Amino acid sequence: MKIELFKIEKNYRKENFEINPGIYWKTIMVLAFLAISTLLVFSYNLFIQTNKENTSVVGKKDNKNENKEKEKIKNALEYFSEREKKSIEILNSPVPIVDPSL
Repeated sequence: MKIELFKIEKNYRKENFEINPGIYWKTIMVLAFLAISTLLVFSYNLFIQTNKENTSVVGKKDNKNENKEKEKIKNALEYFSEREKKSIEILNSPVPIVDPSL
């Protein structure tokens, strides 16, 4: 006589073997819609916050910065004027060796 305390079913086969893709597509569409809507709300709030910031700080300049900029411009102009003088001297100087093929 065989005593069975726990009855185990060995029927693992599905009755309906088809997959319903409509459920998966609906969940994907809902998740995409939620993600897009949250991104739109976040970007709108970020835009409003950056739009409210004070931008009048750009108008202020220090005299020290202006003097430094003027000095840099003056040094650059001197450098290029010296380069121009050197190039004119080089163009106007005679060639020490006349054509060696002659």
